[in-house]
Amino acid sequence: MASTKNLLFRTFVWLALANTAFSLSPKFYDKVCPQALPAIKKIVHAAIHREPRMGASLLRLHFHDCFDCDGSLLLDSTSTFETEKNARGNLNSVTGFEVVDKIKAEVDRVCGRPVVSCADILAVLARDSVVALGGPTWKVRLGRRDSTTASRALADTVLPSASMDLPALINNFKNQGLNQRDLVALSGGHTTGLSQCAIFRNRIYNATNIDPAFAKERRATCPRVGGNTNLAPFDPTPARFDTAYFKNLVKQRGLLASDQALFNGGSTDNLVKAYSLNPDAFWDDFAKSMIKMGNIKPLTGKQGQIRANCRKANRRRICYAGQLF
Repeated sequence: MASTKNLLFRTFVWLALANTAFSLSPKFYDKVCPQALPAIKKIVHAAIHREPRMGASLLRLHFHDCFDCDGSLLLDSTSTFETEKNARGNLNSVTGFEVVDKIKAEVDRVCGRPVVSCADILAVLARDSVVALGGPTWKVRLGRRDSTTASRALADTVLPSASMDLPALINNFKNQGLNQRDLVALSGGHTTGLSQCAIFRNRIYNATNIDPAFAKERRATCPRVGGNTNLAPFDPTPARFDTAYFKNLVKQRGLLASDQALFNGGSTDNLVKAYSLNPDAFWDDFAKSMIKMGNIKPLTGKQGQIRANCRKANRRRICYAGQLF
């Protein structure tokens, strides 16, 4: 009996230690490579200084890599899988991969080896992009590892679409363990960036819950036929992280159907209005929801790998100083 109790106790301790070792932590790289996060920040800020639109693009990469934050979005197609870059919500839409490549090369250089995962790079550059655009900061939990494969079919299934109504959006986020507050706060990421005419055309020509003056303004650069890649901002300040997005929704000036669905007589109306009036409340909730989203099904411990090239899986695990990456 004593030996059984002893075995159970040791098992409990091992599981507790394993859980601690494999959980995400803001201090994950503090000892193995303290230069990593400053290197990421420097390149992100330089990229956004050159092209302010890049901030929204880099933030979007992390959004679209989650709902399984494993760097799979960055993988190019191989003979065994099709890249997630070809998914409906990503094709001809997600950008910034060259910046990720530059960050990966510099981080590996300053660290002396591939020790920082591509998935963690996406999480950190999302935070740094928001800060560079004038938004809040938060402590990014780190320790994710990279997947060795990707699934366009899964990306098509889990990514929310621009045409979703509120019940569909709520269900989509609920499936990932995110609630309505997360939905509204994270949608506030649309306070930066631009969208293509093909994505919002149906709304500006057919929606009834849209300000007529706003619809007319958008139609000027988005004709019924053609101009699919013409761009329009989500709100009047696309290079600044503020609450203009929510103020637009209150005025029925949401660019996408899924944007306006958040303020359309439903259960999220009060939260949208609150954020439109209180930037601090939005910033606080956005930071909390980003941390929560970044914790969705990460690979940790000995799962996955640390890619040497974010665009392709390692052919073999990398051994450095007796450790496998």
